[in-house]
Amino acid sequence: TSMKKVYLSLYLSLLATSMSFGQQSYSLSFDEVKSKVLEENLDLKTAEQLFKEAQGDFRQTNSLLMPSDSVSHTALTTTNPLMAFGFKLNQEQLTAADFNPDLLNNPEQIETFATRLEVVQPLINLDGFLARSAAKLKMEATELQALRAREYMELGVFQAFKQLELTYELVDVYQKAKETADAHYKLVSDYVNEGLAKENDRLMVAVRVSEMKSALAHAKRLLNNASDRIFLMMNMDPEGRVILPQGDSNTTVSGSEDQSIDTRKDIQAYAKATEAYQKMYQSSSLSLAPRLNAFANYEMYDTEAFQTSAKGYTIGAQLSWNVFDGFKSAGKIQKAKAQYLKAQFQEEAYLDQSKAELAAAERQRLDAKNQLELAELSLNQAKEAFRIVEDRFKEGLEKTSDLLLVETQFYQKQLAYQQALFNLELSNQLLYFLTR
Repeated sequence: TSMKKVYLSLYLSLLATSMSFGQQSYSLSFDEVKSKVLEENLDLKTAEQLFKEAQGDFRQTNSLLMPSDSVSHTALTTTNPLMAFGFKLNQEQLTAADFNPDLLNNPEQIETFATRLEVVQPLINLDGFLARSAAKLKMEATELQALRAREYMELGVFQAFKQLELTYELVDVYQKAKETADAHYKLVSDYVNEGLAKENDRLMVAVRVSEMKSALAHAKRLLNNASDRIFLMMNMDPEGRVILPQGDSNTTVSGSEDQSIDTRKDIQAYAKATEAYQKMYQSSSLSLAPRLNAFANYEMYDTEAFQTSAKGYTIGAQLSWNVFDGFKSAGKIQKAKAQYLKAQFQEEAYLDQSKAELAAAERQRLDAKNQLELAELSLNQAKEAFRIVEDRFKEGLEKTSDLLLVETQFYQKQLAYQQALFNLELSNQLLYFLTR
């Protein structure tokens, strides 16, 4: 029968609600959530490592300014006539007898141990210096991107925390709606028992009670989702808990009055990236330019390992350049130029997009402000209408269907007001982020 279906629906809704209530709460303030996210979020840790990666690339270019030093120890044995003579010469062991043609042409096996210290100092490397400048710009751009990622994450924390608060408001509204529906069901049941109302009225209110319990259970599932999102941002396992917002943290900001976006970190990062590609293009264009390096080595030879009976040094400078490399450099120049122009276009497109987003955010804030004012007015009107109809219903002057209608409108207006308040706070924060 229809009554059995209503009671079954009520039982299932109550079961879902009781399961949702069984979770443990985890109290956190907005500042605590933000602190944990900025410290533990995996996306931010990834952005930090990208910066360190670019930092490592830049540190490698120090080789253009600093000398490179190397030490080696080599052991050799040979019967090659030329090498055998050279080994003895390096060991400073040549005698007149060693110039005997038979010994020169058929030397005995000879061993030598050589210790070599070498230093190379770059002096002029035009393409390398430009590549170093490009690496520095890339590092700075990556650092700005990492800082912007933190600001974006702060916006995400604000959105998630406000969404959690809104969901709690949703749960509270449906909880009150359920309590009101329960009270109306008891009242109508008394009227039916007294013959002042029909069984159909009680069925209508019973359906209303079922709807509110089902809506309350759904709101609590949304609460779980909002809470899990924050746990994920904090890189924590929910462990069956829900976050309970605590404290009186001021999470609302006003939109910036300065509408300039030129100082935004992501805009600056794009500019530095474009400049880096320009430096790489210039570096490729100078890849055929001459290079000048100074070098020095100190060599020690002996017939035994790690001994230094004979010593000598060499100091010099080398000027070199590639005259033609089969169009390899020409291809690199063409590629670098294309990358530079592409970066220019991407920077310009991103700037245009950012300006459009800022204008849209400003319009969104104005709309949200108007919607909040309208929602507040509608809520007050619905509240008063519900009060009047409820009083008249208790006096038997209103139908059950009319009561349910104004009750539904009242709670809908409550939810609309909370959503409008959320939208305004979010639009303010978004505008602050876009002009930060």
